[in-house]
Amino acid sequence: MSSLVLGFHEIEKTQHLLVGGKGLNVGELSKIQGIQVPEGFCVTTIGYQKAIEQNLTLQVLLDQLAVLKVEDRDQIGKISRKIRQIIMEVEIPSDVVKAVAHYLSQFGEEHAYAVRSSATAEDLPHASFAGQHDTYLNIIGKEAILQHISKCWASLFTERAVIYRMQNGFDHKQVYLSVIVQRMVFPQASGVLFTADPITSNRKVLSIDAGFGLGEALVSGFVSADCYKVREEEIVEKRIATKKLAIYGREEGGTETKQIEPDRQMSQTLTDGQILQLEHIGREIEAHFGQPQDIEWCLADDTFYIVQSRPITTLYPIPEANDQDNHVYVSVGHQQMMTDPIKPLGLSFYLLITPAPMHKAGGRLFVDVAPRLATPVGRKNLLNTMESDPLIKGALMTIIERDFIKLLPNDQTAPILGRSHTDMLAQFENDPTIVSDLIKRSQASIKELKQNILTKSGSDLFDFILEDIQELKKILFDPQSSAVFMAAMNASAWINENMNTWLGETNAADTLSQSVPGNITSEMGLALMDVADVIRPYPEVIDYLQHAKEDNFLDELVKFDGGRETKDAICDYLSKYGMRCAGEIDITKARWSEKPITLVPMILGNIKNFEPNAGNRKFEQGRQEALEKEQELIGRLKQLPDGEQKAKETKRMIDLIRNFIGYREYPKYGYVSRFFVYKQALLKEAERLVQAGVIHDKEDVYYLTFEELHEVVRANKLGDQIINKRKEDYKFFEKLTPPRVFTSDGEIFSGEYKRENLPANAIVGLPVSSGVIEGRARVILNMENADLEDGDILVTSFTDPGWTPLFVSIEGLVTEVGGLMTHGSVIAREYGLPAVVGVENATRLIKDGQRIRVNGTEGYIEIL
Repeated sequence: MSSLVLGFHEIEKTQHLLVGGKGLNVGELSKIQGIQVPEGFCVTTIGYQKAIEQNLTLQVLLDQLAVLKVEDRDQIGKISRKIRQIIMEVEIPSDVVKAVAHYLSQFGEEHAYAVRSSATAEDLPHASFAGQHDTYLNIIGKEAILQHISKCWASLFTERAVIYRMQNGFDHKQVYLSVIVQRMVFPQASGVLFTADPITSNRKVLSIDAGFGLGEALVSGFVSADCYKVREEEIVEKRIATKKLAIYGREEGGTETKQIEPDRQMSQTLTDGQILQLEHIGREIEAHFGQPQDIEWCLADDTFYIVQSRPITTLYPIPEANDQDNHVYVSVGHQQMMTDPIKPLGLSFYLLITPAPMHKAGGRLFVDVAPRLATPVGRKNLLNTMESDPLIKGALMTIIERDFIKLLPNDQTAPILGRSHTDMLAQFENDPTIVSDLIKRSQASIKELKQNILTKSGSDLFDFILEDIQELKKILFDPQSSAVFMAAMNASAWINENMNTWLGETNAADTLSQSVPGNITSEMGLALMDVADVIRPYPEVIDYLQHAKEDNFLDELVKFDGGRETKDAICDYLSKYGMRCAGEIDITKARWSEKPITLVPMILGNIKNFEPNAGNRKFEQGRQEALEKEQELIGRLKQLPDGEQKAKETKRMIDLIRNFIGYREYPKYGYVSRFFVYKQALLKEAERLVQAGVIHDKEDVYYLTFEELHEVVRANKLGDQIINKRKEDYKFFEKLTPPRVFTSDGEIFSGEYKRENLPANAIVGLPVSSGVIEGRARVILNMENADLEDGDILVTSFTDPGWTPLFVSIEGLVTEVGGLMTHGSVIAREYGLPAVVGVENATRLIKDGQRIRVNGTEGYIEIL
């Protein structure tokens, strides 16, 4: 009897597979001192399994469902309907009927009950399944209750539940359903309570929705609810809705909808005292579960009853802090153009090289800028630095206005970084050999690293890498290196400001930055066009590449006419650029050398979209346009009062841009090259761990931090569950959208673009590369899926240097993240592509294949 049906008090924390997510939570709730939960019981998943396991037709249908994809909507609908029909007709096993009767006799069979579904894949920390399965209210009598238990079982196969499982990777045969049978409460009011504000994610603000009658009306969106916000025992906001209808239970069973008398329609559902009482209950439940909760409550005879509580799965996690101070976190991913989560090994490598105060949350890194916001100078410097990303700057301004971080007196030692571009450039010497010397030094250092690392293994290797990271930091943070690209960036700003003032010319630096020499990232895109030129004359090779799927495709190439030349061209390319990939700041991402198949679609696209030698022509065309723009500006300046002086200064600034902006991309190339050397050495250690049976797969080491991996290599052992737990976390992190800026309260802030006179329905972003272009939008979230035609406009969430080879095939660029000086923006200017970045939700607002107009001068997109 006991395992077929369990009373709420009998449910143990470990019995998730017996009672599902909702059942487990109701069991937990009923044990909290002082919380009122209507009594009841759970028909466990064993009953469901017993009912269906003998039915062969059902098993056949489940197998058919397993091979379908989300797109096969018609088939899913057809098969799901059949499955529901069968489950409704299946006889409930007699021992289940007996157990249900036993519990009903305890609680009173004459009472009305709510009958709710509780699936094993529901109310999990990583997938809520909210609203996927059915609930029935005010059910009276044993026969009616048994009939509704069958209905709940069948609701496991509604179309929406089936599709949700497919999307979240759950196996239909491994998900079972328990049914909660709970004494019905006939409330005067009911609703939901979130212990963190679902709109802003603020964990200190509790949000209550309340309406008259049963809560079903609110949940189904049938009526509007009052909304109350409470912060630390103070009601901070009230929105009173017009409540015209409510759902009530009927004496004889079932529910009915009633009109609310006109004089009550605008009245407050709960009194202020009741609101604060509910806050207290919510905080107690949250403390019991140890995380923010979404709670269903009802009020009857002045008593609050809690019928359900589940974790809020949509909140972005807050970094752990060891103090009670206020913190402000700014996303590193938005500045590094890579907002995907990073695996633990990748995070720890990033942390080893950065001097900034970093914090981890949701598999991403954030800088705590609270100390900088705490002094007037720090505040001013930070806002100056964020000038190039208005959304981050705007969010910080809102936090400052709120007085979230208290101002301390100035730190006397802190320099003010507000000097004009002219001051900063005055003493900079325009000598291109500075760049070639910096590059030579970096290359010599990497060459030495490659030789020395070969002799290291085991613990020695880890010590050696830590030592070498000191060398990497010296190169990355070399003041001369930063001075070079800062000079170019300041010269760009100087040109834009002065050409606008003197000549009324906007964004002149965009054209002047086209086809600069020595940009390792843009050269990488053009070099792949040269690879396409090598392959173009060989139809057999092209045909072979069109069908190649595996990474060992290079080995087979030599069989074909032109295969040897093709292999050599690709291998030469990889020897210079093979350490790159999309999302390259995460050391665990597969590099092109590890996964060369990634390059094949881009090579084929170049063969299809371009004539021979197009790379050189493209570069030359950009150089000519820049030169003509320079001559035109100088000519116009000379016509002005003291024009000779203005022309001379302008010429100096243009030379600074042309000589030095290309180097902006080199430091990252240098450090990604170094990372790849470390990675190859660490993977050899991982292979030893696989051979020793310590891990299953060499890539499992990606789920350990650098320090943990060192320890595993030293001890040659690893606890069982750690890798699986980290893989699950990573899957969850992939579903989260990281905020640009948020606080230690969890509250997410976002700035907005301030613009007037835009066309109606324009989608706004940050203009980073001028020009206006119309074309077909290609929404591409994964570089491997890029199938571009000449003239397409790339719309994606972010682009780091690894995306650059695609830039040669497109006419314009739209990204969800980015600023004026992030990689995608620099390369777009150099290739002369109109670009708008920092466009919130661009990949959802713009549909693949739509014709759009990108205005890179004003910073907006129109759907045509």
